[in-house]
Parts: sequence; structure tokens; C-alpha cells
Amino acid sequence: MTEPATVAAPRLRRGLKVLGALLITLSAISPASSVFIIAPGVVAQAGTGAIWSFLAAGVVGVFMAFVYAELASAYPVAGGEYAIVGRVLGRLPGFLVMGLILVTQVIIVAVIALGVGIYLSAVFPGLNGPVVAAVTVVVAAAFGVLDIKLNAWVTGVFLAIEILALLIVAALGFLNVERPLFAEPVAGSPPAAVGIGVIGAAIAIAIFAYNGYGSAVVLGEETADASRGIARAILWALVITVVAEIVPVAAVLLGAPSLDGLFSAPNMMEYFITERAGSALNTVISLVVALAIINAVLAILLLTARLFFSTARDSVWPKPISRALGTIHPKFHTPWVATLVVGALSAVVCFVDLNLLLVVTGSSLIVVYAALCVAALAGRRNGTTTHAQYRMPWFPVAPVLALVALAFVTVQTARDPAVGRPSLYVTLGILVVSAVGYVQRRKHWVLRGPEDE
Repeated sequence: MTEPATVAAPRLRRGLKVLGALLITLSAISPASSVFIIAPGVVAQAGTGAIWSFLAAGVVGVFMAFVYAELASAYPVAGGEYAIVGRVLGRLPGFLVMGLILVTQVIIVAVIALGVGIYLSAVFPGLNGPVVAAVTVVVAAAFGVLDIKLNAWVTGVFLAIEILALLIVAALGFLNVERPLFAEPVAGSPPAAVGIGVIGAAIAIAIFAYNGYGSAVVLGEETADASRGIARAILWALVITVVAEIVPVAAVLLGAPSLDGLFSAPNMMEYFITERAGSALNTVISLVVALAIINAVLAILLLTARLFFSTARDSVWPKPISRALGTIHPKFHTPWVATLVVGALSAVVCFVDLNLLLVVTGSSLIVVYAALCVAALAGRRNGTTTHAQYRMPWFPVAPVLALVALAFVTVQTARDPAVGRPSLYVTLGILVVSAVGYVQRRKHWVLRGPEDE
């Protein structure tokens, strides 16, 4: 017996302006978290060549922002990437992207939350990292049930604090320049010259550091004049992110007292700040970074909950689960059950080994980006995106060059036997499982938007 084709669910309320969507999007990216947690990985690999990795990743980001903006202008719906790919390329590709995103988003919430304990331990030694992370996720989920407009302003205040911390780091470097930035790239301890291949491999990590600007599309059903506004939010999110991350990274590479000391330090940012300004400022900055991470957990959880809400509306799950996940809070007009479910799942994931989590999430972004690039090309050809109110400049330069860059990153990732190659295998496995899920649910799964309710 076939299940009913629809799942009744009230609409999300359009309570956000473009600024609110931008604040939540930037908070989900969390420039401070990227600089303090992800950027050291780029520096560890590419050394002073990391600046080239970040610049190259910024170019890829521009291409992808154009792609995201046009597609989001055509389909500003809560399902985000999977809903766009499904509408432009077909139901199976959309379902595959959905499988990747649902798995990785829940894990990303946990991965980000695990950073809270790391930076709080600078003030409160001996904290249990997974427990702190799980509590952070649960509290964020409870707060995420509240009105989206309130959450936008809360995340905005926290975002301002973390931007201030990045300005302090930048000032410490630029006021104490020790070396030319664009000298021959060196890495390691003792520092030795690095080639373009190493710098190229680090681009994948740098791309991940910028990632998240496209997630503004998930807020499309809660943003006024979304077909225009979401495109602007995406483009501004990328510009602000690139500047907010590349400036302090450059400052650290310029102003570190010793490159050998920086590259060999267990915590590069702690070394830099302590050497330049003392342990007291390092403690304050550590607290700010912990606050930024908590803010990112809240923002990413808000976005992920709306993805789960969208899957419920699309009847991805059996009827009772879809009905629950599609429930809207009568007062706050938020997907409150989906928010709490994402919080519970992510809290459990906090107790999984971090290295395993990084392997699971490492390559999914490549597939999602590639699918969006193909969708941008196909949408112009088959007419599914002709109604978009934003049109990217110089089409098809952006999606084509982005695909070339993604192919390069994939090759470099495959050459890494420790994390990269296993990550590609896991991503392939998730796609296979998602394909099986599509076979099971294809009779019930229907892409819907607020206009279909």
C-alpha cells in the first residue's frame, strides 16, 4: 500500500531580512574557528606557502559563490543543495547529494563542538572534551527552537566578538613583521623549501576553511525577497569570510618570532599569541574562540534542522517520522522537533573518535560542489534556472573552472593515504547507501517547497 503523497506541515515564517541570513551564515562559517582550528592544518602542510593555498581557495570560492548565488536565486528553499540538484539534474542525483549532506552535517556539528573543550581547557584544565561538546550541542539545540530572528541577532553579537579577536591577532602580526610574506615558501621544523604540489594539496583544507557561504540558501524560506536576498547574502558571506581569514593568517606568518617555533608548536595560534602578547591575552582569546565555536554550533544546527525539516516535507522518511520532523512550533514557527533530533544525534556523535569523523566528512564537499557546478551548467541548458533573478557573470567560466579546480583537489586528496584516500572511499560508500535508499523511497519521495503545502 502506497503512503500518502503529502505530509501536512505549516510554512516556516519569513522573519529574516538579508542581514539576518548573512549573520547566521557567517556564524556557521565561523572565521575565528577556521583560523584557530583549520588554518593551522594548512600551515602545517604548506608552511608560509599557506598564503598561496588560501588565495587559490579564495578563487575557487568566488567561482562557487557565483554558482551558489544563481542556483539559490532560482530555488531558495530549505532543502538547499539537495533540493536544487534534484530539481535541476533529477531525483536520483538529488537524493545522493541529500544522503551526503545529512550524514556530514550532523557530524560537522559534533566536530565543531569538540573544539569547545580544547579552548576552554586553557582556562579550565582537565575538561572532558566529548562531554563538553555534547552539552554544548544539547544547549544549542534547545536555544535553536526559539524564533529564527532572535537566533540571528544572538549569533550576530557573538560574531562581532570573534571578528574583534581576529583583528587583535592581525594587529599582533602586522605590528611585528619579521619576514617578507612572498619569499620562497618553507615548511616543517627546521623550515625547508616546499614545492607547488604541497601547496596545491593544502588548497583542499583551505577550501574547507571557507566553506559555508552557500548555506544561506537553506534560510530561503525564512528570508524576505529570498530570490534576490539570498544571492546577495551568499556573495557577501564569501567576501567577508575570505578577508576575515586570510588577513590574520598572513599576519601570523609575517609576525611569528620564529618559523621553526611556529611550525613545531603543538598549538600554533597559542604559540603566536603567547610570544607576542603573553599568556593573559592568550587566555582571553581562547575564551573568545570557545564562544565562536559555540556560536558556530548553534548556527550550523539551525541550518541542519531545516534540512531535516525539508526531507520530512519531501516524504523521505516513513510517514510517522516525516510527520514529526515536519512539525513547526506554534509560537516560534521553527522546525522544533527536527532541531532537537539533530541536537540529539550530534551529541551522540561527539563521543566518536575525531579522526574517524574527519575521514567521513573529508571528501563529501568535493562531490556536493561538483554536483552544483554541473547543475549550474545544466540549468542554463534545460531551462530549469532561467527564472533566477541573479545571473552569474562570465558564464560558464565559474562552474567550468571550479570543476577543474575540484578535479585537481580530488587527485591531491587521493594521494593522501592517511586521510584523503579513505575519505574518498567513505564518500563513495555513503553514495552507494544513498542509492539503495533512493530505490526504497522513490515512490514516496517528492520534492516540495512552501508553495506546494
